[in-house]
Amino acid sequence: MNRFISRLMLAVLLGLVPALYAHADSCEYITADEAQNAEQMRQVAQTTNDFDTLEKIFSPDLIYVHSSSVVDSKQSYIESMRSGAVVYKVMRHSDVVVRTFGCIAILTGNGNYDVRVNGKDVNVVLRFHSVWKKTDGELKYVSWQSTRIP
Repeated sequence: MNRFISRLMLAVLLGLVPALYAHADSCEYITADEAQNAEQMRQVAQTTNDFDTLEKIFSPDLIYVHSSSVVDSKQSYIESMRSGAVVYKVMRHSDVVVRTFGCIAILTGNGNYDVRVNGKDVNVVLRFHSVWKKTDGELKYVSWQSTRIP
């Protein structure tokens, strides 16, 4: 099953990268440090309900695949937090590796999140891919894919 999930995630990412390069005319080189800083900024914004920052850094076509397999768009993801249905209390990342491909950065690692979902506190331990794109001098959060660690 783990091999299937790994192959599925790879297929999703391999399908995503060419689509991101389709808009290469505004593509700018991204560094690993820029991607790591952007990811940390996202975590701070999510745990402090800084919706203005989330609106700014999330790409209009964000695809967010939760470890539960629920898929959110930019609008539905932000609304889930704004409504209080989902509250990120603590987001811890470890073993993060950053790979860059021109204007695309893919962060891969482990996460350990304390989250309140519909009023119930849960701890989620997962593996993730987080994808950022640099265009017009700005980093945009374009995709998230995670799988729970049993």
